[in-house]
Amino acid sequence: MNELINSASKKEHIDKLLKQIIVKSGSNRYRIMEICGTHTVSISRTGLRSILPKNIELISGPGCPVCVTSQGEIDLIFDLISKGLSIITFGDLLRIPSSKRENLLNARSEGADINIIYSPLDAIKIAKNNINKEYVFVAVGFETTAPIIAALIKEIAVSDIDNLSVLSLCKTMPEAIKFILSDEDLLIDGFLAPGHVTLVTGTSLYNDIIESDRAVVVAGFEPIEILRAIDSIIDQINSKEYVIDNKYKHVVSGKRNDIAIKMIDDVFEQSVSVWRGIGSLESSGLKIRDIYGNYNALEKYSLSYNEKEEIKGCKCGAVLTGKISPLKCPLFGNICTVDNPIGPCMVSSEGTCFAYYQYERLSL
Repeated sequence: MNELINSASKKEHIDKLLKQIIVKSGSNRYRIMEICGTHTVSISRTGLRSILPKNIELISGPGCPVCVTSQGEIDLIFDLISKGLSIITFGDLLRIPSSKRENLLNARSEGADINIIYSPLDAIKIAKNNINKEYVFVAVGFETTAPIIAALIKEIAVSDIDNLSVLSLCKTMPEAIKFILSDEDLLIDGFLAPGHVTLVTGTSLYNDIIESDRAVVVAGFEPIEILRAIDSIIDQINSKEYVIDNKYKHVVSGKRNDIAIKMIDDVFEQSVSVWRGIGSLESSGLKIRDIYGNYNALEKYSLSYNEKEEIKGCKCGAVLTGKISPLKCPLFGNICTVDNPIGPCMVSSEGTCFAYYQYERLSL
């Protein structure tokens, strides 16, 4: 049986929460968006969507950093490979397709030097042990990952490592949230806020949400924690009293992490960034500052960003902005599968299409 009912006490607690939610929601319609890939996977894996009343719709947003990476940014990685450079990155990028339907796994099988690591600082060890190779670390992530990437760049500079640079494809959430709030076609009533990002930004990141008369709750990732958050969102919507409700206090204080923010600000400056499904957003990218320009792969290797359309038929952009569920994409489960991903939402372990394919496609 699924994880929701792996103990009698947990089942009793969940049953109680569900009854509360059903009574409070009545026949009203509620559209709730999670903006964290970990929430997306937890909702699908534990069957939450199937046990909630049909008038409560859980919608996945742009919470997966790999998924929102634009096609033009992905192609930059393959531009580096074409120059004979060695790539260092996280495993989530291995099967992400270029506009020509190539991926890093294919490139490696054809002789490209692709190195998968778990910690960015491992990149330094690889570069030091292979001084005759030129390495580029491909950095993808939001505010949670950015301080670690910044620490890597500082360490490269201090250690005077001249065969390692960074391609920063990192993005930040504030402008993406503003975009979602401004989209008149996307009628979202409340948000499940990402605990990991909030650890860095603090809960002030969500001021725009409550000022737009929408509910927001910072939630943990267990089913009970998500249900508590949904219960709170419904309370806020029903009462029309909107607050930033932090229900993840045992992990997230709600305060900004000034050390992490300073690390980001020391190394990066805000820049325009292109989000898949959204387009260009001012001040939503993290560009490496000129002081660290020697370690900026964009400048070091004279790379030029060229905007590219998604692969024909792929609807990742619409999925990421909550316009459609993966089930509405004509490629989903047919041409596009976990074994043969066409778009990044099926590649990443935090991707919406990945979550639906692994846990929900047979039950919906």
